[in-house]
Amino acid sequence: MEKPIVIYTDHIMNRTLCFNFAKGSNSLMCHVNDFKDYSKTIATYGVLRGTLEVIKKVQNFYYIDHGYFNQSGRSFKNKRTKVFNLNGYFRIVFNNFVHNGLGQYPDDRLKKLNLKFMKQKKTGRYIILSEPSETMKKVYNVPKWTDDTIKLVKKYTDRKIIIHNKFSKEPLQVLLNNAWAFVSLQSTAGFMAMLNGVPSFFTDETLKHIGKIKDIEKPIINYNIFNNLAYGQWTLKEIESGEAWENISNNIF
Repeated sequence: MEKPIVIYTDHIMNRTLCFNFAKGSNSLMCHVNDFKDYSKTIATYGVLRGTLEVIKKVQNFYYIDHGYFNQSGRSFKNKRTKVFNLNGYFRIVFNNFVHNGLGQYPDDRLKKLNLKFMKQKKTGRYIILSEPSETMKKVYNVPKWTDDTIKLVKKYTDRKIIIHNKFSKEPLQVLLNNAWAFVSLQSTAGFMAMLNGVPSFFTDETLKHIGKIKDIEKPIINYNIFNNLAYGQWTLKEIESGEAWENISNNIF
């Protein structure tokens, strides 16, 4: 597997993740403003400050972002995200922004997370529509995602729809208590919903197989994906040591 050139920006989160990824994979680094050879495979964190433009131009890339479970502590306030620490997990995806959850991985990494799985809910008053950020709407080219998805969901259910995003006043954890289903573009919060017994549905092609919206009134949670997703996320220490790169380069999914 070709080692990537790690593209970094001046943002502290990007620089930290990229530096540790480069160290663990023994890869060269290049500032986003200086990168010109789009025939090379790259790796980078996030989609801001020029990284998305590079991702769109190269043929192969490794994308780094917050993990699916046990993420680093964050708060969302005044349209800004504040990261408290880097003690959580980060996903690393090849040629995509999120893993598809497919595979036959063992459960050892999942067990280390000590996650509490709730049984699938049999009742629920409403459906949570998780609105993507403006950045993600641009990344996926879905400027009217909210309106289009509401229309789609209403074709298959009469249940109330509650729109939620990361800046909403009511915490998602509270809303999940009485939710029937969770619908998003590609939000990792969908996996948290599944942990809480709420079936999740995604409109992104990569994740559509997890649940089809036409089946929203007869949902089934597929718990098999959790083993596979646990093998797609890594701690900063595992990234720095090379453990993450060794596994990723041999088991791309």
